[in-house]
Order: sequence, then structure tokens, then C-alpha cells
Amino acid sequence: MTDHSQSTAPEPTGRIVLLTTSHRVAPGVLSWPAWQVLHAADRVLCADPGHPQLPYLREAGVEVEHAAPDAHELVEACAGGRTVVVLPGGEGDRRLTDGLARLAGSGRVSMPGLELLPGSYDLPGARLLDLVQVMDRVRRECPWTSRQTHRGLAKYAIEEAYELVEAIEAGDREELREELGDVLLQVVFHARIAEEGLPADGEGDGDGDGDDEDDGAGTLGAFSIDDVAGALVEKLIHRHPHVFGDAEAETPEDVHAHWQRTKAVEKQRESVTDGVPVGQPGLALAAKLAGRARAGGVAVELPRGEGIGYELLELAARAEAEGVDPETALRAAARVYREAIRAAEGVDG
Repeated sequence: MTDHSQSTAPEPTGRIVLLTTSHRVAPGVLSWPAWQVLHAADRVLCADPGHPQLPYLREAGVEVEHAAPDAHELVEACAGGRTVVVLPGGEGDRRLTDGLARLAGSGRVSMPGLELLPGSYDLPGARLLDLVQVMDRVRRECPWTSRQTHRGLAKYAIEEAYELVEAIEAGDREELREELGDVLLQVVFHARIAEEGLPADGEGDGDGDGDDEDDGAGTLGAFSIDDVAGALVEKLIHRHPHVFGDAEAETPEDVHAHWQRTKAVEKQRESVTDGVPVGQPGLALAAKLAGRARAGGVAVELPRGEGIGYELLELAARAEAEGVDPETALRAAARVYREAIRAAEGVDG
């Protein structure tokens, strides 16, 4: 006698795997779990015939169907316990994911297991690749950006640097993040212009003599952001032998000594003042010169003369010797002065 009181086992509902990949990682570089799922899946679907991963999947023996099922069709494809892998495009597939969410929320459909599997991950710094790509497009297509030159942008680099300092001194983390981005924009912007190998002013020939020949003055050779980053990496490694080499440094003073010795060999300067930008603010310039003279062991008396300039020079040199940045100190005092003025005016905040 057959016992009909026992119900039959429910049919397996299967599994849907949404396999995401990062466009910032080379196509074909996938995680081991991703390759395992791809090889074991009953079906692999992709709506985009130009998906960058497809050539590499074919080479690995993974058969991919060009299909764009809706949520109902995808659930049905998993009937009987089958596993279906979906490769969304770079922007994802909002239509499909929203449809699956509605089905799951309705309670009327026996849903398969749903898994989001990252096949590749962004590495630290990966968004910098996006920045380079966006800057390249803006340079080509924006009427204002496409006409900018190194010299024309110089003032913005100075302004952004000051705004960054202000954010640091104010202790505002959100403002700091934004201002760091603005400073980074200047670096990427200038590097993008430099790719074109234009004269430093971006117009005509580099020397102003009316011909188109490069006379070696005022013209920058073409280079890219990768050249900038590569040179910086080499410099950091070279100037940190205690990190990347056999040198030892136990204290910040040891590190500073390494740094100064390395720079001295690199630059081969005739004077300790070489490389000090004279266009920087006066107090910073005076302190920098005093610091270079002190570090270089150059015994020289401060020049004496009439007027406030010589008095400021003496104060800046004294501040540097005491380990105080005179620019920072003056800005702090000026902010207190500003608040006193506003208070006298009856202005809040």
C-alpha cells in the first residue's frame, strides 16, 4: 500500500550569480572563486556582446550566451537546481536587479539563491585612473579647458595650495579632502597639457623669435602623468635608503640626514640657496634661506639696514632657528586679529 500522506520533495530552485568586474583591472584578471563559478555554471549569460571579459572567457573555455533575460526568465532558467551566471555591464543591470527584488518581495515565486560575486576588485589608487580618463576627455572636449596653458593655470596652483593650507590649519576634514582634490587636479591638468609637448605658454614657439623651431628655451618636452608618477616613485625610493635599501635610520634626524645627503648628490648645487624659489611669500623665503644657511654650515651674518624689511628678516630667521614656521605663526596671529576686528564691528563668527 502506497503512503500518499508524505509530500514530494520540493524542486531545487538553483542559483543566480551576478559576477561583477572592475574596469580598472585588466580584463581576464579574475579571482579564483570567479573562475570556479564560471567553469561550474550551467549557463553564463551576458547582454553586452562587447563586454571586455568575453575574449578571455572564450580562451579559457567558458561558453557565454549573448542574452538579456528579465527577472522571470532568469528564475525559470535556474529551475531544477541549475546555476546561471550573469555578467552585467560596467554600469550594472538595474532592470534585472530591480526585477529580482520585486519577485523576491512578492512571496509568490520560489526564488533561487542570489549571489553577488566580485570577480575583480579595485586596487588602492584605482580611482586615479578614472581621474586621468576624465581629465583627458575634458581637455579634448571642453572649450575652456582645451585652451588652458601651463602659465595660464599657474595662479590656480598657488590659490589651491593656500586653500589646502587653510583647510589643514582649520582642522576641517571634509574641506581638507576637497582641497587635496583641487591640488591633485592641478597636477593632472598640467600633466595632461604636457602630453601635447606645447611651449610653456602654450602659444607659438617657445622662445618668441617668431619661428617654429625649438631653441631650447621655454619649451617643455612631452611627458604624461605616468612619467610624473614614475619619476616621483624613483625619487622616493632613492631618498629612503633606510626603507628600500640597507641604510639604517632610527630617528627623524637620521632620516633628515639621509635626505639631505641624497639631495646634495642629486642636485650638485653650487650654493645652498640653489633651488629656493624666490617667488614665494617673503617670510617663507627668508626662513628658507636662513634654514639652508644654517643646515649648510654657512657662517653669514644677517644683513643690517633701515626699514621694516630687515626687521622682518631677523624675525623670520629667529623663528626658523627656533623651529617655528613664520608664515604659519603670522597667519595664526592674523586670524586672531581678524576676529578682534569683527568683534569690534559687532559681527558674529
